[in-house]
Amino acid sequence: MKIAPLLAPLALAALSSASVASGAAPRLQVHRESQRFLAHQDGRPFFYLGDTAWELFHRLTLEEARHYLDNRAAKNFTVIQAVALAEFDGLRTPNAYGHTPLIDHDPTRPDVKPGPDNDYWDHVDAVIDEAEKRGLVVGLLPTWGDKWNLGHWGKGPEIFTPENAAAYGEWLGRRYKDKPIIWIVGGDRPIETDTHRAIIEAMARGLRRGDGGAHLITFHPQGGQSSSTWFHDADWLDFNMRQNGHEVTYPRYANTRADYDLTPAKPIIDAEPVYEDHPISFAAPEHGHSIAADVRRAAYWDLFSGAFGHTYGHHSVWQFASPERDPVNMPLLPWREAIDQPGAAQMQHARHLLESRPFFTRIPDDSLIVPEKAPTSVPGAGRYRFVATRDQSGSWAAVYAPIGRPFTVRTAALSGQALNVWWFNPRTGEATSAGRIEKTDTHRFTPPDAGEALDWVLVLDDAAQYFPAPGSR
Repeated sequence: MKIAPLLAPLALAALSSASVASGAAPRLQVHRESQRFLAHQDGRPFFYLGDTAWELFHRLTLEEARHYLDNRAAKNFTVIQAVALAEFDGLRTPNAYGHTPLIDHDPTRPDVKPGPDNDYWDHVDAVIDEAEKRGLVVGLLPTWGDKWNLGHWGKGPEIFTPENAAAYGEWLGRRYKDKPIIWIVGGDRPIETDTHRAIIEAMARGLRRGDGGAHLITFHPQGGQSSSTWFHDADWLDFNMRQNGHEVTYPRYANTRADYDLTPAKPIIDAEPVYEDHPISFAAPEHGHSIAADVRRAAYWDLFSGAFGHTYGHHSVWQFASPERDPVNMPLLPWREAIDQPGAAQMQHARHLLESRPFFTRIPDDSLIVPEKAPTSVPGAGRYRFVATRDQSGSWAAVYAPIGRPFTVRTAALSGQALNVWWFNPRTGEATSAGRIEKTDTHRFTPPDAGEALDWVLVLDDAAQYFPAPGSR
């Protein structure tokens, strides 16, 4: 029996219909009991399904932004990650309407003119308003990192000090305190000096003063790194953010579990994994460009390793590549075509799978997978690593199988006497019933496409729980 996902309405996402209709900003919080997930104030789970649109405010017209946001809302994304002071010479190169964000590159002097629709910040306002209408939260970076740390490739200029970072953060916090925002400080740079740390700390505290604590705050690090390296114990850091980066093999993604295991417990997300159609490891002549299968593997590796949500990205979309712009690192498509690459639509299937089971009690548990005599086969290595997750009580479990290789599960870890078995297709979102089995200590399973390089998710339910088909909504 196959059960296909229902067609999702345009605005199905982060907010309740009441809050969207009223224009009220969503009040998101860390789930108090678990300290592992995000929730609405009324207790409903918030699944962070993000898309990287770093140059959204800087490069698109409002009409283009609406087109992009319509597409992402229809694909059930919930968060759009974008940058106020953009990476591509965002201080000097005007936006689509000829406006720049600051007077004399001074963060304490945003270039704000009287009246609507006539300055850079009016455009940012309009795009955030359009996101809100579609039930989308904006993961807003106040600045890209080259404005405070040039690193190895930034253009700068470096404009931030701890003092002006605090003032800019407070101004930004006040301006957007009633909007659907998650603050993401940092921007792809490491903390290399005490001054760098002080700038980030000051900006975060300025944001919190400005918005009165209305929004969550995190930090976006450089590739292969995590906010936890510098700020895990900071009182302003509500959840940890990784950039596992543009790698397609498992070891980088194993670090999601490492952050999950830190104390005190904080939610963890990979907000920049490998992008679709991106040069793998930044070395296209050697490795080629990534495909949808690569971004699917990253999503399930992260989610089943303890992440509370996941961010997708496309190499053409983050930069809004088009024929009239200089390409950055070999994008393959214009952004209007790239928004419909298969990986983007497939991300929602992971969201629906996890939302169809008890949400706040999910834990990572690779011990469910019985290693083969050759562990490089199962649980596997490289691109072919298996990972597992389950409910704390054992009421359900899931194993991500990146290939059609048989594997054995420690079914004794689950509750109940009988288990309902499902195969969930991460490419289509379809769930296929594989019947019911009596629970034993272990059980061996073979994915539907045995031996093929096609990924599947095995879902096992305690039959007494009467859960719906995986992915149902």
